[in-house]
Amino acid sequence: MKPLFISLVAAGALSLSASAFAGGDGDCHFHGSTPAKQETVSNCAAKRQQQLIASGKLDKAWQGIKPASLEQIDGQKGKEWKVTFKDPAAADKAKETLYMFFTLQGNFIAANFTGK
Repeated sequence: MKPLFISLVAAGALSLSASAFAGGDGDCHFHGSTPAKQETVSNCAAKRQQQLIASGKLDKAWQGIKPASLEQIDGQKGKEWKVTFKDPAAADKAKETLYMFFTLQGNFIAANFTGK
């Protein structure tokens, strides 16, 4: 009975320690007020792009298109990252440029074709 109890406690401790790592660069969900690095935001934008394609919200033509630019802008709630993707081959010129917005810490806010 004692070894079973020790095993359960150890398993519980391991599962709790894994959640301590949540919010790191790997999953693009961040806590705190530390601004994300440009490279981190670029990687998170590429991951979000793939998620939008997989869910059918973004056409598969966007597959493989890398971020064209990243900049910090003044958003409604303070500084934000604006990531721009360009597809010059887009049939619909109104959807030639995809914009993604992230908090300064790197959390996804929204994506659209208007830039607003």
